[in-house]
Amino acid sequence: MGEILDNPRLREQRFVFSDRHDAGRQLGALLKTLPAIRNPLVLAIPAGGVPIGKEVAIALGAPLSLAIVRKIRIPGSTESGFGAITWDGEVLINEELRAALGIQAPEVRLAIAQTRENVRDRVARFTGGVALPSPAGKTVILTDDGLASGFTMLAAIKSIRFREPARIIVAVPTASASAAGMVSLLADYLVCLNIRSSRTFAVADAYEQWYDLTDR
Repeated sequence: MGEILDNPRLREQRFVFSDRHDAGRQLGALLKTLPAIRNPLVLAIPAGGVPIGKEVAIALGAPLSLAIVRKIRIPGSTESGFGAITWDGEVLINEELRAALGIQAPEVRLAIAQTRENVRDRVARFTGGVALPSPAGKTVILTDDGLASGFTMLAAIKSIRFREPARIIVAVPTASASAAGMVSLLADYLVCLNIRSSRTFAVADAYEQWYDLTDR
């Protein structure tokens, strides 16, 4: 289990960041208090993790690239997911949630196929055919704008771990207590400024200015 570093003053608080860039700058400042991070590589999960990753990369003087992961959507939902697929095809299913929702095998297969196509499209659009950098031997810092269930980040961690990084640090401005605990089991370090344990959790509630980011 990795260590969790948060800001005690921000625990259980809402609207603690003005926007994603402010959150990224605060996160970068906290990361700089860690022991020397050698050979860092920041991988941002689009879309919300990109402004965060940009500020973290500036703070650490590190290269920035992408970890393209998409939720496998619950049928009929535009936001909630029951799993995730990564840029290299790894599939992670929340079997407990799938069973509770009664999602059957044909629906699972269809949702996976649709998500795979979406991931392939985003990889082509965002990379222009250029290979993503290898994380081997590097301290990989995975960023997103927050962890609600944490499954998207878990999928990214598992894919990166196969490629033998030196360490994996997950850096997010906000997280639910349950997601923070789950993600910390697989990461070497979880850096999260704002952890909240309320029964209902929304990433957006950490930000004064919350807006959707386009692919552009």
